[in-house]
Amino acid sequence: MANIKQQKKRNLQNERSHERNKAVRSSLKTATKKVRTAAASGDMDTANERAREASRALDKAASRGVLHKRTAARRKSRLAKTLARASAE
Repeated sequence: MANIKQQKKRNLQNERSHERNKAVRSSLKTATKKVRTAAASGDMDTANERAREASRALDKAASRGVLHKRTAARRKSRLAKTLARASAE
């Protein structure tokens, strides 16, 4: 355990941001799962809407530093690819 006041404060801040980031990452997984299930069921209107929401959430997470910007871009690309495959069928 830290003895220095600044380090104690930093530990508390890290803990708070860790919990916040964990919640954001979890919601991102849920959003992408909703896109995949809608695409798999063949409901393309819902899938497109969910993809737009997921894409926006990924961009927000990247801008806030929860995800790296290239990670967010890669995930958005994979979602778009999934939608394209589902709509072609």
